[in-house]
Formats: sequence, C-alpha cells, structure tokens
Amino acid sequence: MSFCGLLRADLLREHVLTHGEKVHFPTGWKLWLRIFSPRFGPVLLCRISHELYRRRLKPIAKIFSLLNFFAFGIEISVRCSIGPGLFLPHTQGTVIGAWSIGANATIFQGVTLGSKELDFKYSKTSRPILGRNVLVGAGAKVLGGIKIEDDVTIGANSVVLSDVARGCIAVGIPARLISTKYGNDT
Repeated sequence: MSFCGLLRADLLREHVLTHGEKVHFPTGWKLWLRIFSPRFGPVLLCRISHELYRRRLKPIAKIFSLLNFFAFGIEISVRCSIGPGLFLPHTQGTVIGAWSIGANATIFQGVTLGSKELDFKYSKTSRPILGRNVLVGAGAKVLGGIKIEDDVTIGANSVVLSDVARGCIAVGIPARLISTKYGNDT
C-alpha cells in the first residue's frame, strides 16, 4: 500500500472509531485539525519515519521518530512495518518495537511491544508479530519472538510471553487465554 493510501486508511479508521460511520468525513480546516490532533499526529509521524527508513534515509527517519517521542511520548521503531488503519487513542509511555503489525491495530497507552532482552540488531526472532484487528489494552506488554494472530484482544496490564491464537482474549500476568471471540471458551 502506498504512503498516501496508508494515511488515508488511518484517517478513515480514526474517524469511524471516534465519530461513527454516519458522520461526514471532515474537509478543509477541520481535516487539518484532525491530522495534527494528538490521536493522529503520532500515526502521521510514524508513517513518515517508516517511509524515510524504507527509502534508506535512516538519519532523517530517526529525527521524525524522536519528534514523535518528544511531542507525543511514544517510541515507535522506524523498522516496524504497520498495516493500514492504525489507531492510537492515547500514546504516553507506549513503546512499539514489534517486527510487524497488521491492519486495523488499536494500541492504547503504556503498551510495550518488543524484545525480552537487549536486541540492538532488531532481529525478527526476538520481536513480536501482530496480526490484523488486534487490540492491545493499556499497559500491556507483548514480549519476545511470538506471534499474535488475527482478531486478538490483549487485556490491560497483561504480560504476553507466548503465541496467541486467532480470535482469543488474553489477560493476566502472565497472560492466559480466557475465551475466543468465536464463542468457544478455552
């Protein structure tokens, strides 16, 4: 998906989640206010920094990543590939160092997605991979080279250290599966 396509998908999802589908999408100055809001500004800076990283402009990508950290309190690795529809309702204290994140992810404040140990080489084997339609609750930690499948909900303050199957809800420290979104209790 193109850079502009990603931004459009992110803006549309943010609009639907915050205002509902029946409210018209903003135009003009209202659109500009939405783009630079505390909910969308971090997503914009994240997209810019990743795009610059992809184009091998790593020092400039790092500057945009640092700007995101200082302005919004969120640290997002320039290497992390994130699908369309990213929604960050609040950002303070969030660290996103996953290998990749699928479409329509919702990540709340205080979340850590990253390695269990020091990993300066940014290895795929030590970073989590999140599927599509994943919601990560406030304060949750998802650590290590694990796979979070599609349609997963991770409860607030949970610590996830192992794979989570499609459609499951994971809560607790360490996280345990309490049910699936498809009606089968685990």
